[in-house]
Amino acid sequence: MERKERSRTGRPEAGRGRGLLKKGAAILMMTLAALALCGCGARHLAVSAGLEKSPYYHLGDTEWDHGGVEEYYFDHLDSSYNEIYRELYSRLSNREDSGDLYAQVSADDFWKAYYAVLADHPELFWVGSSAQTVVSNLTGKVVSYQIESTVPADQRDEMKQQLDAAADACIAQTDETWSDYGRIKSVYEYLINQVEYDVNAPSSQCAQSALLYHKSVCAGYAKAFQYILHRMGYFCTYVTGKIKNGGDHAWNIVRIGDQYYHVDVTWGDPVFADGQESGTGITVMNYNYLCCTDDEILPTHIPDGSITLPACTDDSWNYYKINGMYYETFDYDTVYNALMDSVESGRQSIVMKFGSADAYSEAKEQLFTDRMYNDAVQYLMQQNGVDTWNTRYSCDDSFHVITIQWS
Repeated sequence: MERKERSRTGRPEAGRGRGLLKKGAAILMMTLAALALCGCGARHLAVSAGLEKSPYYHLGDTEWDHGGVEEYYFDHLDSSYNEIYRELYSRLSNREDSGDLYAQVSADDFWKAYYAVLADHPELFWVGSSAQTVVSNLTGKVVSYQIESTVPADQRDEMKQQLDAAADACIAQTDETWSDYGRIKSVYEYLINQVEYDVNAPSSQCAQSALLYHKSVCAGYAKAFQYILHRMGYFCTYVTGKIKNGGDHAWNIVRIGDQYYHVDVTWGDPVFADGQESGTGITVMNYNYLCCTDDEILPTHIPDGSITLPACTDDSWNYYKINGMYYETFDYDTVYNALMDSVESGRQSIVMKFGSADAYSEAKEQLFTDRMYNDAVQYLMQQNGVDTWNTRYSCDDSFHVITIQWS
């Protein structure tokens, strides 16, 4: 038996190569492919088989158990993916880590459906970003699969209870009388405060890395956020792509009322402020990435195009507008008074968002090239009776936001 292996990265492609026939049997071809779940690889192997007509083929929407969540990827895939999506979700949710498939699809279509299932369902926390598939040399269709699990089968029930308890601890810090925005904001803050960014975190592509181990990367942050919001009954989908001039990344889109908004919990962590034009050591939570618009986030976040995303154009829930930190234009006296008021009141920081690039540029000029920032620091030292004071600032050119941390 001849066998070929090849490793690739990126979104999976169908296996290539010619099969050989020997004694009437198809010789099996083995290939490796990668599933782009924020930089995590996935493999597919490949054999020949096939089952009778799929019981999932004629499954109507009223009969379909989708776990009580709104499946954005399923709803926006071509209907030709319905059968394989439903079969994969049904099998994975029933903890069938391997099996022969009824649906007969190409490797490309299998991986697209597999990715969609995981993007819609963070509660499949034991399903890793890698899997093996078996592809028929005769038909070129995937006929079986085997996932590479992140959690042993005998530990999943206990971990599910732990995840639900961790999610409920976060939800308990909100109040049902709050606005939807207020509750979503609370989850955003909770995860930023609880989770440390760590590229070596275990199970980093799944919700448990953030909710149980409190160390994760972007995928874990986004999956945990989605897991909690689904438990609260909110729409939240998972988005993957790349960072401009950077690597793979994941974030979320939420819906409030009939409007959609981007949320990037990972970049809300102040550890990422060092990537901006800034002084060092900013520790102020970053609200730029809470309910932001396409215009604000897409200059740095590039979706991978695996699904058509909803337009995010509304800024009604912009954090800075809601909290009186928004300045449509630059007015020297208004900004100067806000700066001095923050010093007099003993606040640890001041954050200002400007309504245009021109207003933002003028604010930077007046604050840091001219005397406004220095005047505020001098006033701060005078108030405290000292000769030196350590302050920090950051300037976010994409969001037109200036953050000054006084202590």
